[in-house]
Amino acid sequence: MSTLAWFSVVSLAAWLWLLLGQGFFWRTDQRLPPVRRTPPGAWPRVAVVVPARDEAEVLPLSLPSLLVQDYPGVAEVFLVDDGSTDGTGKLAVELSGRYGGLPLTVVAPGEPEPGWTGKLWALRHGMALARARGPEFLLLTDADIAHEPDSLRRLVAAAVDNDLDLVSQMARLRVASLWERLVVPAFVYFFAQLYPFRWINRPRPLATAAAGGCVLLRTETAVAADVPEVIRQAVIDDVSLARAVRRAGGRIWLGLAERVDSVRPYPGLGELWRMIARSAYAQLRHNPLLLVGTVAGLALVYLVPPVALVAGAWSGDAAAAWAGGAAWAVMAGTYVPMLRYYRQPLWLAPLLPFTAFLYLLMTVDSAVRHHRGRGAAWKGRTYARPEAAPDR
Repeated sequence: MSTLAWFSVVSLAAWLWLLLGQGFFWRTDQRLPPVRRTPPGAWPRVAVVVPARDEAEVLPLSLPSLLVQDYPGVAEVFLVDDGSTDGTGKLAVELSGRYGGLPLTVVAPGEPEPGWTGKLWALRHGMALARARGPEFLLLTDADIAHEPDSLRRLVAAAVDNDLDLVSQMARLRVASLWERLVVPAFVYFFAQLYPFRWINRPRPLATAAAGGCVLLRTETAVAADVPEVIRQAVIDDVSLARAVRRAGGRIWLGLAERVDSVRPYPGLGELWRMIARSAYAQLRHNPLLLVGTVAGLALVYLVPPVALVAGAWSGDAAAAWAGGAAWAVMAGTYVPMLRYYRQPLWLAPLLPFTAFLYLLMTVDSAVRHHRGRGAAWKGRTYARPEAAPDR
C-alpha cells in the first residue's frame, strides 16, 4: 500500500476506537440524573454566586432568570463585580429592583492579588460572603448563563437524590451566526471527546471535569477541597475545580443541559477564535511536546480522511480512498448527535474536518500568543503560566 493508504488506514482504526472505546463520547444522552424522590424535609439553603466583569451587555438576559427561580427553599444571589468599567454592578441592582424575586447582594472585591485569576478571585469573595449565610449548596454560574425557572430546583433535587457533591451542566451555547454553527457544536463535541461524560459519571470514574458555566457544589465539600484557594492560578478553572473536589473524595456528575443556556454572542470568527485560543495552550500545560502531539493527532484523525479520499480517488489509490472515505463517514456519523442536540442541519457533519483545522490553527495561535507574553488573555487581563505565579 502507498504511504497515504497507510495513513488513512491508521486514521480509520483511530476512528473505530473512538467510536467504541472512548466512553461513547459522541452520544448526547447524559442529562440530569433522574430524581426518584423529593429532598427529605425542607429544601436545602442555596447561595448563587455570579462572577461578572464587564457583563452589562448580557446581564439583562441572564440575571433576571436567576432572580425569578421558583426554588421551594431559601436561596439568594451574590453578584461579584470584578472590576467592571461598564456599570455591571449598578445594572445588577437595577435589574433586581425591576424583577424582584430572590434577594441580590452586589460586592466588588477589587483587583485580584498576585497568583489569582480574576474569575477565581471573584469567586473567592462571593463564596466567602455566601458561606456566612450557611447554605448547604453553592451554585456557581457565569454572568452569561440564563436558567429556566426550574433550573435550580432540578439541580438541587438531582444532587440530593443521588448524593452528589458537584453537579455540573454544559450550558447550551448560542448558535445563530454561520461561524457559531460551524464552531460551537464542535467545541462541545471536542470537550466530550477529551472528557467523556460517561467516564466522569461512573461509580469508579475514569475522567474528571466540570463545565464552569453551571456548577452546583456542596458547601462542606468546597471547604474540604479548599476551593477556590487551591486552584487560584487555574486558567481552565472548571476542570481544576472538579479535580480538587475529586481529590477531597467528592462525587461528581457532568452532562449536557436542557434548561441552561449561554446568551453570550460570538457572531464572528474573531470572537470565537479569541475565546478558544485564550486557554487552548493552557489545556496542554504549556508543553511544546504536547502541542506537537496534539497538532499531529488532529491532522491524522481529522484531516487525513478527506485528503485521502480526494487524493486517492484522483490518483486511483483505491485503498487510500476507501479507508479515507470510511474514516470520514465514521467521523461525520459521530458528530450527528451533537448537531441534533444543537438543532443544526446535518449537512454540517461532513464539514467537521474544516472545523478541526480551525481548532488546530487556534491551538497553535494560543501557543504563539503565550510565548509572546499575550497568552491566557481575557477582558484586559493576561495571566502567567501557573508555575510562575507566586504561592501564598
